[in-house]
Amino acid sequence: MIRLFYYIIGSLIVAAVAAWLVAVPGTITIEFGGYRMQPGIGAAAGLLLAIIIAIILVWSILRRILNAPRAIARRAKARRREQGVDALSDGFIALQAGDAGRARQLARDARARLPENRAAQLLEARAALAQGDMPAARDEYRALIGDQKTAMAALAGLYDQARAQGREQAALTFARKAAGIDPDNGWAATAVFDDLTKRRAWTEALTMVAARPAPNREAKAQKRRRQAVLDTAIAAETEPTDPNSALDHAMSALKLVPDFVPAALIAARIYAHRGEARKAQSLLRRVWRATGHPDVATLYANVVPGSSAIDRLKRTRELIDTPPPDRSAAIVLARAAIDAYEWPAARSALAGFAASSPSQLVCTLMAEIEEGQNGDQGKAREWLSRAVRAPRDPVWTADGITAEEWQPVSPLTGKLDAFEWKVPVSDAPRLLTEGPPQGPTQSGEPLALPQQ
Repeated sequence: MIRLFYYIIGSLIVAAVAAWLVAVPGTITIEFGGYRMQPGIGAAAGLLLAIIIAIILVWSILRRILNAPRAIARRAKARRREQGVDALSDGFIALQAGDAGRARQLARDARARLPENRAAQLLEARAALAQGDMPAARDEYRALIGDQKTAMAALAGLYDQARAQGREQAALTFARKAAGIDPDNGWAATAVFDDLTKRRAWTEALTMVAARPAPNREAKAQKRRRQAVLDTAIAAETEPTDPNSALDHAMSALKLVPDFVPAALIAARIYAHRGEARKAQSLLRRVWRATGHPDVATLYANVVPGSSAIDRLKRTRELIDTPPPDRSAAIVLARAAIDAYEWPAARSALAGFAASSPSQLVCTLMAEIEEGQNGDQGKAREWLSRAVRAPRDPVWTADGITAEEWQPVSPLTGKLDAFEWKVPVSDAPRLLTEGPPQGPTQSGEPLALPQQ
């Protein structure tokens, strides 16, 4: 409505000006080529306006004619670019759908239409890799490494190719190059870190974890856990040769994860060897309350080297309530009582867990009690036969492998922090370890302290 109003006003103004020019008295004399004209002022103004409009129209037509080749070339380039983008998009879709041959063909089409587009070259490299044409894929990726924009993508492709061919060392080389370009890159940092843990280069791995930022709460918790595991791995490795350093690392792990059982066991053993039994007991008591782990209770009982079985039973009773709150506590208490020949106390500790679905350790301990207290070989054999079919007890487990002691990485996959204290889901082979035990077991064997 407002536009219409402005249009009407503008038209009226133009009409008024034109009427005024026509009505203005006087003439203009124009001589040209022997001709003389004397039009009125209004007619002269109208003629001048017509000439200007004609010149503008003629120039517009001429300009269009002169610029036609350039416009045609521009439209052809735009159409070629559009076709190249479509080919590139369809190629990535085909690759994702598993049609590597069509993806490679579309990538070549896109490269012909978009010679400066590196994404088309990357698509062809990916398609060649998916087709199993390793030499072609390697050549394409190496050509992309020189470009800063595509270097990381090229290294990722070379890394995948090397892993597909089983060339682990080459894959690691590409991962290290990528990590050098971008230390925060996920796949590169993970590959380098996994290699460090597989080689048990704990110090380098710990430095790498400490240097990486943690953007959120979950990442911070994961970072603390990894640092604790690596500190504990260093402590376990240096405990026999450098107990002071091992203690420092174990305590650092406990600051990060206060209830981390493997670190607590290492620290307590070193305290016990130093004769600082109170510090060891205080630490073990705190971790026992948080975890209820049987190795903690067993070490608490053995924290004073050379103590008698009666003394070990007394310390066990200091830690474990009567009746025991769970099966693990009952097993530890019963083991200590059996070693002290306190048969009624051992039987009482297991009473609540032997009646219904006893575990293998409960059955084994009941067999010892029947034979030791009553000399009843028949009942002992009956308990041992039940142990064969009884549910298993928790043990350190990783990737289907069980171990008497915690280890920082899985011996099967090399994964860090793979061992968990749980009931094995299958009858996996038990991992055999060499050297002195790193922690007490549910069997209640005397404490093996580190040699210095």
